[in-house]
Amino acid sequence: MVATEMLETVREEGLLPAGTPTVAMLSGGRDSVCLLDLATRLLGAGGVTALHVNYGLRDDADADEAHCAELCERLGVELETERPRRPEGPGNLQAWARDTRYAAAARLALPGGGRIATGHTADDQVETILYRLASSPSRRALLGMKRRDGSLVRPLLGFTREQTTAYCEERGLGWRDDPTNAGEAYARNRVRHRLAPALAEIHPAAARNVLRTAELLRDEAEVLDALVDAELGGNGSGQPTIELERLAGLAPALRRLVVQRLADRAAGRPVPGAANHAGEVAALRRTGTARLDLGGGVRAVAERGVLRAER
Repeated sequence: MVATEMLETVREEGLLPAGTPTVAMLSGGRDSVCLLDLATRLLGAGGVTALHVNYGLRDDADADEAHCAELCERLGVELETERPRRPEGPGNLQAWARDTRYAAAARLALPGGGRIATGHTADDQVETILYRLASSPSRRALLGMKRRDGSLVRPLLGFTREQTTAYCEERGLGWRDDPTNAGEAYARNRVRHRLAPALAEIHPAAARNVLRTAELLRDEAEVLDALVDAELGGNGSGQPTIELERLAGLAPALRRLVVQRLADRAAGRPVPGAANHAGEVAALRRTGTARLDLGGGVRAVAERGVLRAER
């Protein structure tokens, strides 16, 4: 049975350990409904808080909220609902929505040392890799999403949408489909409806091959990260630094990774394109103080031949 197999797999992976309070993101779609039910079965209703964000962007947004409330009542799970106001003026609507829901989840989970669980599936992983590969040329594009990233966990990342659908049907759980996912207004949807099917036509195992490649690259990334740690003096904690003379002598690939790590540490998040400035950074003067903008609100600072990055 699909539901039993998925439950045991998630239990064995340990992303939802007993005794750890968890905030489960709940949109009302099949993936998030599957996630909430799995988390409740593993942690008990008292160990899970569901978070639903009603952006008010669609006519049926309130119906989605009502469905989530009914589901949580059925499962005995506490539901927290956010109703943020859409910002006025131009801007990336999807980025605002993403930042809003993760900030809300962090407010609920982190004060108590809990975890945040999302319903990302293997299909989402493939689409993410393909989208990033097209939009941001970097090593990060091929690595995809992590199963665990700090307090954030993705217990469904090894399952497909077909499996989460089967789980919900087997468990008698209803869900709400977001009609905007069927359109092609957003780039991610075009990847889902055009690119992924086109790759499947080229080779029936295309999606599995993308996932396997990402898995191999993540393993290799651990080796590369260890090399970067060694250049920055151990584990890269605190404010890492490196002598410019040392940086200039590194192989170009390792030099890029070191500069990227410095930028990411300073910003507290990935800084796209910082590695592209590695050559310029290595050429900064060795005397006095020199600065170079790395993008993303971060700059490289060289003082008396020692390099660091700062906001």
